[in-house]
Amino acid sequence: MPDLTHGEDADAVNALRSSVMRLSRRLKHQRVDESLSPTEMSVLGTLARCGTATPGELARKEHVQPPSMTRIVALLEAKGLVRLEPHPEDRRQKVVTQTEEAEAMLEESRSKRNAWLASLAAELDEEEWAKVRAAAPVLEKLAHL
Repeated sequence: MPDLTHGEDADAVNALRSSVMRLSRRLKHQRVDESLSPTEMSVLGTLARCGTATPGELARKEHVQPPSMTRIVALLEAKGLVRLEPHPEDRRQKVVTQTEEAEAMLEESRSKRNAWLASLAAELDEEEWAKVRAAAPVLEKLAHL
């Protein structure tokens, strides 16, 4: 891979960073439940993608310290969005599972955000939309590197 820190490549990296950050910020404002923090929503999204997890596993996936995740899980449990259940193999641990209420809220949130993003994309011409559609798998790959 070439050095992308100079010239036009560096400009492209800067533009990508800036635009992804602005778009992400705007998407975060399209929340269904304003009482949940972005971190709480992120934890619910991780549970939706990965299934049940221990608080320690969630802390690693969310890049937060375990004590912080313990507090987040307690808040989500108090709101009825997750359940703590005994770990099937290690009685010293608990696993976190999202509730049906959380699943419904996440689906509503995804629908709202998708509709908002689709309305923005509708402003693009065919060529621009084709480029965005083609770039989506590459952006997905970057998000998981």
